[in-house]
Amino acid sequence: MATTATLGFPRIGANRELKKAQESYWKGEISADKLRAVAAQIKTENWKRQKDAGLASVATGDYTFYDHILGHSQVFGAIPARYENLKNGDPLTLYFAMARGHQKDGVDVVACEMTKWFDTNYHYIVPEFSDATSFALTANSYFVEEFKEAKAQGFNARPVLVGPVSYLLLGKMKDGKSALSLLPKLLPVYEQLLAELKAAGAEWVQIDEPFLALDLSAEAKEACKTAYAALGKSGLKLMLTTYFAGLRDNTELAFSLGTAGVHVDLVREPQQLDDVLKAVKPGQILSCGVVDGRNIWKNDFVNSLKLLEKAKAVLGSERIVVSTSCSLLHTPVDLANETKLDAELKQWLAYAQQKLEEVAVLAKALNGDASANAALDENAKAIEARRTSKRIHNDDVKKRYAAINDAQLNRKSPFKKREAAQAALLKLPPLPTTTIGSFPQTADVRAARADFKSGK
Repeated sequence: MATTATLGFPRIGANRELKKAQESYWKGEISADKLRAVAAQIKTENWKRQKDAGLASVATGDYTFYDHILGHSQVFGAIPARYENLKNGDPLTLYFAMARGHQKDGVDVVACEMTKWFDTNYHYIVPEFSDATSFALTANSYFVEEFKEAKAQGFNARPVLVGPVSYLLLGKMKDGKSALSLLPKLLPVYEQLLAELKAAGAEWVQIDEPFLALDLSAEAKEACKTAYAALGKSGLKLMLTTYFAGLRDNTELAFSLGTAGVHVDLVREPQQLDDVLKAVKPGQILSCGVVDGRNIWKNDFVNSLKLLEKAKAVLGSERIVVSTSCSLLHTPVDLANETKLDAELKQWLAYAQQKLEEVAVLAKALNGDASANAALDENAKAIEARRTSKRIHNDDVKKRYAAINDAQLNRKSPFKKREAAQAALLKLPPLPTTTIGSFPQTADVRAARADFKSGK
């Protein structure tokens, strides 16, 4: 029978509990222990949601106070030299100093660089590397501790790590060298971490290598082979996870690395499935990401089941994991909290909680479980309602679009002439910019905003 999993869950809390606790901690209103207690409660709630939705395992190690790549850097001991004075203090102080900077008790350091997480609106803290960078696994790393916590609470846990190749490629290397030159230093840390997870009782470990969905250099491809030849000796079942695009030219590489399973994003690139099914090795598990982890729209079960049935016809259901396309980090937590949305719009939506339920329903349907029939019927009605709703389908607009002719698609004048006319009309400076979304968050700006909101 097909099984189920998700690649990760939102960490902010259903009612933004983490954000509120963070801000209180930064203001000095609550202690670090109180912040950790809030996080522990959110983690338990996240695991319970996954289990109660019917998923076979829950994701652990995906939780962090600010950013998961920053969490990896701290666990791996990849701390830039400017934070030296904070290394022996509270780990949380060091963590937030790297995220936000720190100006206190005679220490004045700027934050690490932040940049976009692939093509999402999430941002991550960029690891800083140099030829002198060394790695060492932090004692009691949160990957192991969270797995133990979930296990102690009765959850079947699957730890989540970002893979060594993607972690290095996500960083910035000084000295003009490639960050991949650090792989021999980093691999022993991963091997130690996997050994500790195995000793704690882990069976499966999810290792994210999103760079496999991008064009890879020959050096990066060799790094993948080197890394997984070493990690494959861990005795754990590794689920190599890719997302945000199809594997394309890296399809054969991904399936030849010897991992027990490979996850592919069939939302962003469903057409890759044919090549994927040819590349799957005997006995290898295929994790099918058919529920979109990046938007708030309800899954079209009919389309998802077509993909899943195609995979089942080749592999059999026992070698299939039904999953989200990527971590649900990018979605709100629970549609049930939307009390002001009208019924028509609400029936089209699915937040993280509902996406867990969609994964479970799809697996049941794939396994021939009749208990999924009611949910399938309800889904079909909701998809059809959105497809035909006058709320988003305007007949007048469709008529105007259909009436567009070739003459309307041709410019009346060449660019140089249009450019001169626009310059005369708009009178823009050499570098026109807007301040939308770009005001610095100073005390004066905050005060002005508060006065405006209060009507002063």
